[in-house]
Amino acid sequence: MAQTLADSLRGNFLGNSPIWYKWTIIAFLIINPILVVSGYKFIAGWVLVLQFIFTLAMALKCYPLQPGGLLAIQALLLGLTTPGHVFHEAENNFPVIMLLMFMVAGIYFLREMLLFTFTKILLGVRSKVLLSLIFSFTAAVLSAFLDALTVTAVIITVAVGFYGVYHKVASGKHFHHDDHDASSDEQVIELHREDLEQFRAFLRSLMMHGAVGTALGGVTTLVGEPQNLLIAEKMDWEFVEFFMKMAHISMPVLVVGLMTCAALEVVGYAGYGTKLNDKVRTVLEDFDKETSEKRTQSDRAVIIVQAIVAVLLVIALGTHAAEPGIVGLMVIVLATAFNGVTEEHRIGHAFEEALPFTALLVVFFAIVAVIADQGLFDPVINFVMTYDGKTQAALFYVANGVLSMISDNVFVATVYINEVAEIYAEGGLTREQFDALAIAINTGTNIPSVATPNGQAAFLFLLTSALAPLIRLSYGRMVIMALPYTFTMSITGLAALWYLG
Repeated sequence: MAQTLADSLRGNFLGNSPIWYKWTIIAFLIINPILVVSGYKFIAGWVLVLQFIFTLAMALKCYPLQPGGLLAIQALLLGLTTPGHVFHEAENNFPVIMLLMFMVAGIYFLREMLLFTFTKILLGVRSKVLLSLIFSFTAAVLSAFLDALTVTAVIITVAVGFYGVYHKVASGKHFHHDDHDASSDEQVIELHREDLEQFRAFLRSLMMHGAVGTALGGVTTLVGEPQNLLIAEKMDWEFVEFFMKMAHISMPVLVVGLMTCAALEVVGYAGYGTKLNDKVRTVLEDFDKETSEKRTQSDRAVIIVQAIVAVLLVIALGTHAAEPGIVGLMVIVLATAFNGVTEEHRIGHAFEEALPFTALLVVFFAIVAVIADQGLFDPVINFVMTYDGKTQAALFYVANGVLSMISDNVFVATVYINEVAEIYAEGGLTREQFDALAIAINTGTNIPSVATPNGQAAFLFLLTSALAPLIRLSYGRMVIMALPYTFTMSITGLAALWYLG
């Protein structure tokens, strides 16, 4: 019986992931109880966080929901946190959960219009440098007024569409991204390995430019990132006031970020610089020409309806008429009702992309609850508070940045702004000091956090999306590609905080 169970574990445990990975996760599950029983809960908490980051890093080997979920369940059983606290963290982030459930699905129903629009841009702009700047700057502007996850969902939809077009032609079969499977992908690799690898590298660079763009724009306004709104509420800052308070840091960082984007494409460093292959361009041009010729009045009506819905989406999010999740539900209703998508199974496909990530995010909240309950960040907070003046603000910026890379920028910002607000309420800070620290917290959690996928939800969403395995975008590759941005943007932000604050 024991042998049968062992064989089952080896064969079925965590699916087709490598055997070394399975034994690593088992080792993780053994180490933590030993630490807790030995009385080292604080160390066990940090070990658990690092173990969870490892599961994210191995996302292409095994989706992080299963191994990460096992770690979260173990954390609850060991008393490192409680089910109530996990629910509380999920409740605090309910707007993000709703956004993922409905907005990502809503973007799915705009894919024909998005593919049409971005195909024209891709084929019309021959300069890779200019194209990269367009992706990055557009993502920054949209993220400043909309939401980083929404913008990320858009660029993922566009990239999957481009990949699907090339895949269909290269493999000599009709293709739709919903029908993609590994075996057909291997066919393409054998037939067009060099062209496909180039195209993957091209799409990877555009995706990373776009993802970093969401961070560049997200730091500037109170609706750019979830924690911005929390900070603005604590500080009683309105939209324009928030923008002005951050501008002396956010604007130089935006300029340097765009300069970094252009420089990376010119130099071709860290996986950037790959241009659109002539063969792939021909495939896309032929596809565009063929679809234009075959486009019926009904097809045009679909694109027009989707464009109108997209405009309503931008207006609704830009004016903050409702939470993004509610706006996403509106998009689903309008885009399906006026384009005749009324069968349940056709609507259901739209939710397949986001729901696994939504589940993973709730697991992530369990890890966040462990960080809070075990006080893993307390030593850092206590150390930073021993300083004052510009040094204190600079250390807040650095500490928030480093901790955001390890955990999550929203959580880190929440912990720090609450701590600082409490000290201010007790008379330990002047209003000027309070403002300076709030600015340091916002910029610190938004800018250096581009270093790792777990630093920002938009990056994590990209890493765990259906697109990532198609273009071979792993955790390690994302870190390497983000590294130049991390250095230039973080240093610029720190310098602006010190000299312009």
